[in-house]
Amino acid sequence: MLFNSVEFALFLPIVVACAWWLRRSATARLTLLLAASYFFYMSWDYRYAALLAGSTVLDYFVGLALSKTQSRTSRRLLLTLSLAGNLGVLMFFKYFNFLWESAAVGMGAMGLEAPDWTHRFLLPVGISFYTFQSLSYTIDIYRGKLAPTRSLLKFALFVAFFPQLVAGPIVRASDFMPQLERQARYDEARAIRGFWLILIGLLKKICIADVLAATLLDDVFGNPLGASRLELLLAAYGYSFQIYCDFSGYSDVAIGAAAILGFNLPLNFNRPFMAVSFRDFWRRWHISLSTWLRDYLYVPLGGAKRGARRTYINLALVMLLGGLWHGANWTFVLWGALHGTFLIVERLLGKDCKDAEDLPTATIWLRRLITFHLVVLTFALFRCDSIETFGEYIGALIAPEALGAPIPTLFVIALLAGVVGHLTSMEQVGRLIDRATRQPAFVQAAVASACLFLFTVLSSADAPFIYFQF
Repeated sequence: MLFNSVEFALFLPIVVACAWWLRRSATARLTLLLAASYFFYMSWDYRYAALLAGSTVLDYFVGLALSKTQSRTSRRLLLTLSLAGNLGVLMFFKYFNFLWESAAVGMGAMGLEAPDWTHRFLLPVGISFYTFQSLSYTIDIYRGKLAPTRSLLKFALFVAFFPQLVAGPIVRASDFMPQLERQARYDEARAIRGFWLILIGLLKKICIADVLAATLLDDVFGNPLGASRLELLLAAYGYSFQIYCDFSGYSDVAIGAAAILGFNLPLNFNRPFMAVSFRDFWRRWHISLSTWLRDYLYVPLGGAKRGARRTYINLALVMLLGGLWHGANWTFVLWGALHGTFLIVERLLGKDCKDAEDLPTATIWLRRLITFHLVVLTFALFRCDSIETFGEYIGALIAPEALGAPIPTLFVIALLAGVVGHLTSMEQVGRLIDRATRQPAFVQAAVASACLFLFTVLSSADAPFIYFQF
């Protein structure tokens, strides 16, 4: 079930109405939300709900066991059990084929024949997101930063909460679990804000991201050698704004749907293309993932506290794993390696921008332009289905062989809309929503109806959110 589908347009109001009808009974309300979350997840493939449930049960009981023992050895064994169980399933479904096929290529180069051990299972949707979310719970308990919940129902809802289940934001138990303890109170202002956030998210997805892909990007990246230099350049810019509008659009819908249900989810994007460095970029892009990697990988490895050489190794390793988190493909590994390299170079040059606001305006914008174009280049790699395709893309960009075709007007409009949307801060979005909610009801209804009309005209059934594959 996609956020940009008729099914979800029917599903969400029913869940909201039932949840608020049951608000006097916390157990009934949370049970309904958990059932709705599993129904939402099972709409893709009911069989993989067992993986979600398995991860939930494992970490629930590991969390309880951690709270009952002070033995360092036992606690480490329990944490290892959680890590092995969660990451083992993730590795099998997401990375086993990639790793084995890569090993088979190496064996073939040595004249050895590798057996065909690849599996034919589909990648469970959202597995990277809920795995990291559930793991953060047991790690925080192990560190003594979080007390385990005694309620399996509440923990299961934390792991499976449908607005952010399949593509984030990755929520921490310390932020979400306390919300389950509070009495449900309907907040009209928050619900209205959530409704408008959903519309904004769908506008980003359907009217910008999907249009960019359909009008130019799919054709150019599908056949770089058949595109002109202008098409290749615009495709690079266009894909950067496509993935931003697609992913931040999903986050907006998730945050909005959660708000209507009475929950707060964290901000996941903050104008990332305004970053003045790659360090700044990762403070703005997919914030919930970057902070997860920082807190559960970079800091435990020693962060920046064990000397310059160790810091560079930590940065490279974290970004390599961050790239691989996105998918089992060498393009993602190289994408992560490039981001790690840029972060290291910035530290070597002393340009990681802790105090960028103190720099002259011209310097800030120069650094923004440099960072933006390097990000665009890496996103072009991210979009290509192989390193060979990226090589073709770069070769065609340097020495194009095709004349290409006229740039579609709709692509230009969508790209400009993406730029304007990106430059609009969350504070400005909040003021726009406040202004919209002060308008007469018929004006608000007219605006919402116009949005729905656009969605109907531009919507594509073959356009799932990009991050569903991760």
